[in-house]
Amino acid sequence: MRLWSIHPSYLDWKGLGANWREGLLAQAVLLGKTKGWRNHPQLERFKKHPEPVAAIGFYLLKVQEEATKRGYRYDQSKIVEPRENVSMLEITSGQILYEIDILRGRLSVRAPEKHVELIEGEKDPNFPRPHPIFRVVCGDIESWETGYWSRFKKRDE
Repeated sequence: MRLWSIHPSYLDWKGLGANWREGLLAQAVLLGKTKGWRNHPQLERFKKHPEPVAAIGFYLLKVQEEATKRGYRYDQSKIVEPRENVSMLEITSGQILYEIDILRGRLSVRAPEKHVELIEGEKDPNFPRPHPIFRVVCGDIESWETGYWSRFKKRDE
């Protein structure tokens, strides 16, 4: 599961679609409608929100809005609480940069035109922008990210 902390406009069509599906899965987890993924580290930040379902609803709504701008039809009725306003979550600057690096690598292989667009966007002084639910604070990669991937690294060694 990857619930991108970066703005959905950076994602290519495959990334945007995957983000939508995984956001809907996260919503199901937060509603207690699935047994899988309940302890996935990417959900920690939403679980800590005072209104977790509303927070994922806002998150999904912004993904859906980006899809609509591109002419895609993501069914907004699938969002349980499509809120226009929720309190923001914090995300570290290190996490945002880490995710941009992941995306840069993926786009270079599967969507060269979007990769060029991302590289051009780096000239913007506000680059990289977070998803609208996040407020960026100084810090390293989030502990839930490094903890998750370090488990796989240990298994491979």
